[in-house]
Amino acid sequence: MIESILRYATELLLLLFVIITFLQSGIDKLVDWGGNLGWLKGHFAKSPLKGVVPLLLVIVLIMELAAAILCAIGFFQIIIGSGTTLAFYGAILSCISLLMLLFGQRMAKDYAGAMTIAVYFVPAIFLVFLLQA
Repeated sequence: MIESILRYATELLLLLFVIITFLQSGIDKLVDWGGNLGWLKGHFAKSPLKGVVPLLLVIVLIMELAAAILCAIGFFQIIIGSGTTLAFYGAILSCISLLMLLFGQRMAKDYAGAMTIAVYFVPAIFLVFLLQA
């Protein structure tokens, strides 16, 4: 166990970053569904996505929670020495989720918001790189 933690220290720390990011985001969407939906409808009111905001919010919620769950399971698999497969899949879902968010921000012409997504994308894509077999 200690060998796995030391060997995969960077991956484990990045997994914690992704887990915290997407678990918090997913829980926030569940707890404050109405607030998030209302804000997003306003945010996308002048974009081509305005008619599908509720559906897109559901998709993003599922993706974020799936990414967090896979990364959490993968985190424990790495610690017990059972491989990195689920962590890798979780990292890929994290990147896809962030690309979806980036696409939405660009469609809403929120370029500052899109820029901040890059801050999250860099560690997520680095995690994918590290976990590739």
